[in-house]
Amino acid sequence: MSSTSKDTDNGHAPDPSPDESIPSATNTLSTRSVLWKLYLSHALSTWNARTFEFSAVIFLASIFPSTLFYASCYALFRSLTAFLLSSAVGHQVDSRERLSVVRHSIIWQRVSVAASCGILLLLLRSAPEKWTTVAWFSVCVVLAGAEKLAFVGNTVAVERDWVVVISEGLSVPREDLNSKMRRIDLVCKLVAPLGISLVDGYSTEVAICVVLGQNTLSVIFEYFAIAHVYHAVPGLASRKGTSSTTPHMLEGRRTALPNRRGLPNALRQWRAYFMNPACLASFSLALLYFTVLGFGSQLTTYLLTLGFTSTHTAGMRLISVILELSATCAAPLLMRRIGAVRAGLWFINYQLITVLLAISLFTLSSPSTQTAGLILVAGVTLSRLGLWGFDLCVQYLVQEDAPEATRGSFSAIEASLQNLFELCSFATTMVWARPEQFRFPVWVSGGVLAVSAACFAAFVRAKRGHLLHTSRCLRKRGGRYKALPTIQEESEVELDYVGRA
Repeated sequence: MSSTSKDTDNGHAPDPSPDESIPSATNTLSTRSVLWKLYLSHALSTWNARTFEFSAVIFLASIFPSTLFYASCYALFRSLTAFLLSSAVGHQVDSRERLSVVRHSIIWQRVSVAASCGILLLLLRSAPEKWTTVAWFSVCVVLAGAEKLAFVGNTVAVERDWVVVISEGLSVPREDLNSKMRRIDLVCKLVAPLGISLVDGYSTEVAICVVLGQNTLSVIFEYFAIAHVYHAVPGLASRKGTSSTTPHMLEGRRTALPNRRGLPNALRQWRAYFMNPACLASFSLALLYFTVLGFGSQLTTYLLTLGFTSTHTAGMRLISVILELSATCAAPLLMRRIGAVRAGLWFINYQLITVLLAISLFTLSSPSTQTAGLILVAGVTLSRLGLWGFDLCVQYLVQEDAPEATRGSFSAIEASLQNLFELCSFATTMVWARPEQFRFPVWVSGGVLAVSAACFAAFVRAKRGHLLHTSRCLRKRGGRYKALPTIQEESEVELDYVGRA
């Protein structure tokens, strides 16, 4: 762990050198320009991915209106591909030059989407024979898997690797940079599906052309914007693992040296993941994808069966997103105040309490009434603050503890687990498919959330040596107890205590 990252985690900025104490206006403008280009590239990548992810299912429903088989196969294969091959993508992120990896991910995303749109237009405009339809659909499914892997590669490379180097190179607090990137994700997740659904309401053919057009145009801006960021931050061009000599970094270099391929390499990456100090934190975050308590297709479908309209669900989702965005503001402030470890513990326990309270009230009511639906919606909406605050804390901790040389592989395996648990959540609603049975997937989701909180508590216990002890976390000053503001101060108290003992 570098001294700079320690200072950032504890809420103390590093002491500036005489030349850096008063930054010039030119440097400030240059930093702002680089960050805006990073945000532009990330926004375009996320916007296109969220648009295509949502619109592809709508397009397939229009092409095959009498069955959900094609849309279900499409979504299932896309998630399964990400689970099976994300570790291989992470290996590429670790072993190849940074700019090349991101540019390849951009090209593969855009080519896959453009080809998919061409096939969907063909299927929409004509009615080919059954076997021809199956063949074209199979090609479309393969392209969807390629697009998903390219998006995983782009996300892992930029959010988990580039952000660390950029924050150090430009002296930008990493928690602020993480929160702004997540804010972009959440806005795109809300606005992109809404925008393309409005266009699709006018014409599905026009909607497909819009997706094709925006992908074709945005690739130019995204391609050169990310290159500008790369050339503006010299640290991005350095070889991974050469900027630090901490034990975790050295271990990362050793594990990254062999260039084995296939199953042995995949098993080595999984072993390195589970041996990493940040494993429990990462695994606890991945477990949160095993849930039906989110404004995804499962909860939305359940609400529609209770008599809520699509307008109602859109309004509920909007309120949820507002709280999610508030988490991107609250998390950096709390991390600076009490550190990422304690902040993560607070956020996950807040989420657990709100969800368990909602599940308890939901269980006492009839699952087939709108009252039960509103109870779940209220619990899910309130829990969003804890969910995304916890997500940002874990992201910070993974950036801190994962070795630079294997950061991509670690984050890609985390993405694999997220897709695996997401598939498990779909399995629960396949087993208990009737609306009156929705309480069973809800109970399973609550149980998995409790396991996630326990995993993070174990991580906190291993990292700090204790989970809770108020005798050292509180100081009596003037007859009042005040919480220590940082983990660094708590560590000083512990060292003083050990010295006296």
